[in-house]
Amino acid sequence: MGKATGFMEIERKTIANRDPLKRLKDWNEIHKEFDPEAVQSQGARCMDCGTPYCHTGMTLANMASGCPINNLIPEFNDLVYRGKWHDAYTRLSKTNNFPEFTGRVCPAPCEGSCVLGVIEPPVTIKNIECSIIDKAWDEGWVTPEPPKERTGKSVAVVGSGPAGLAAADQLNKAGHLVTIYERADRPGGLLMYGIPNMKLEKDTVTRRTELMEAEGITIQCGVEIGKDISAKKLLNDFDAVVLACGATKPRDLPIEGRELNNIRYAMEFLGPNTKELWDIKDGKAEQFSELAKDKNVVIIGGGDTGTDCVGTSLRHGCKSVCQLEIMPKPPTERAANNPWPEWPKTYKMDYGQEEAAAIQGEDPRQYLVSSSKFEGDEDGNVKAVHIHDIEWVSDNGRFMPKKVEGSERVISADLVLLAMGFLGPEATIVEELGLEQDARSNIKAQYGEFRTSVDKVFAAGDVRRGQSLIVWAINEGRAVARECDTFLMGSTKLP
Repeated sequence: MGKATGFMEIERKTIANRDPLKRLKDWNEIHKEFDPEAVQSQGARCMDCGTPYCHTGMTLANMASGCPINNLIPEFNDLVYRGKWHDAYTRLSKTNNFPEFTGRVCPAPCEGSCVLGVIEPPVTIKNIECSIIDKAWDEGWVTPEPPKERTGKSVAVVGSGPAGLAAADQLNKAGHLVTIYERADRPGGLLMYGIPNMKLEKDTVTRRTELMEAEGITIQCGVEIGKDISAKKLLNDFDAVVLACGATKPRDLPIEGRELNNIRYAMEFLGPNTKELWDIKDGKAEQFSELAKDKNVVIIGGGDTGTDCVGTSLRHGCKSVCQLEIMPKPPTERAANNPWPEWPKTYKMDYGQEEAAAIQGEDPRQYLVSSSKFEGDEDGNVKAVHIHDIEWVSDNGRFMPKKVEGSERVISADLVLLAMGFLGPEATIVEELGLEQDARSNIKAQYGEFRTSVDKVFAAGDVRRGQSLIVWAINEGRAVARECDTFLMGSTKLP
């Protein structure tokens, strides 16, 4: 511990975001540049406690508590405080393949379980992590490190999201010949087309995938397994196959009027938006179609994807934006049934809500609300959503939503975006290979082993565990690489 009284003398201070009204005029990341000296002082707040929960990676109350990839957090905090940035980068790289991703978009369960958080605001772990890797890139410390020897074994990785990239990176380090197959036109999966630029600029993604290619990994984009190439062909051509193609089947809302125009899944809105921005940048397109421009936008779903829809709609120049959330508004402080070191389920405004509040004067979210009907105009376009309040009541120990009578109302809607999460993987590969699935339709593979019901085929990330955090995807990508390496070589030296 660099400064024994650091947490007593220094207040928590995160890297500031740009002014909401100003950042709405562009698609750049919302954060300001980090100040190395300020970040170093924040590292001094880490107590290097005897039992650091921040890097335990437990699951408590069905939520992550601590870092799922077991980052050596007190160690890199201390190194940053001492100004040993290169050593901090080396330490961080031992556990995290992609700190520039988690440092930007991870919700930071490490901070939720920080011991200092019991009595004071927790250490700014996420900011420190992001600052370490950004400085490493700026200083030229991140360079290609291809393996010194090759095993002669080949592995196909299906999907280039965080799980697929982590698995490929680790398997390449082990000396295997790795080919990643991505059906989109650019690599990154969720990182590229699922998360908007203002949270994760795409130069950050391509910089990393280009480094991986320089290390010997082959990335084939525009190739959909099960359509362009059969999954069975992969089994014949490679010594092992890792499926990391995500849980991309969106949850629908089958209520009256669902067939109306301008009711879309969130990813049908966010993905094409990012693609258009990059096509224009690359000279492949000239005009940007602002789908939400001058529209009353209603977003159904209160999670991160819903927030991204808010921020994107505002940048399009929407007339208004409203976000409907079926859950109750969280408390401002931890509830009695949500003790440390569980993830704190407390109220906050994310970047999208901050931006909406700057324009509309208030948080755009309405809590404890359910939708009952979509209403259309004479041309078949949605024009309104019928909603009502709900309350959660116990039904034999299981809480169910119950309509509050007399709370019915109608809100205008020219564009409805469904952001209610995902149900599981698409069926193409599953059906072709005859893979066994669990009760939630995910590919069945035991955590820690990752072997599917088909020989040579492994599964990791959301395709195996269901919709989850990027940091869990990296955890599973690293872990499946160990198991795959053991399968191929009889043992493994991968961490």
